[in-house]
Amino acid sequence: MIHRVLFLGTLLLITLPVFAQHGGKAEPKEIKFAPGKSSATVTGTLSNGQEYDFVFTAKKGQTVTIRNSRTSQFDFRVYNEEFEFETEFESSPTLTFEIPETGDYLFFVRKKMTAPRTARFSLTITIK
Repeated sequence: MIHRVLFLGTLLLITLPVFAQHGGKAEPKEIKFAPGKSSATVTGTLSNGQEYDFVFTAKKGQTVTIRNSRTSQFDFRVYNEEFEFETEFESSPTLTFEIPETGDYLFFVRKKMTAPRTARFSLTITIK
């Protein structure tokens, strides 16, 4: 019994820094574009108040358009701390903006606090 407690305690001490390093949150899912394509669709299921995190890479001067077909259920925002770039959470069906600097941009999809409690999202991102 004492060996079991010591083992579990040691295991906890070893793994705790790994979880703390990432804040207990999964890494954002990379949005990949098929060869020759400038659009990609992201999908998933969220419950009220939950967010899904994505990341995409874009070059300075490119135009990004995001289409949200379920504006009553989901909103989204784009963020890059390094370039001090951030949109508000958007509920519009379409958002278009120009990329200020080349790099990775976080893309958050959030389920609004509405019925039904859980719903499936599908948003399309186009980069030209």
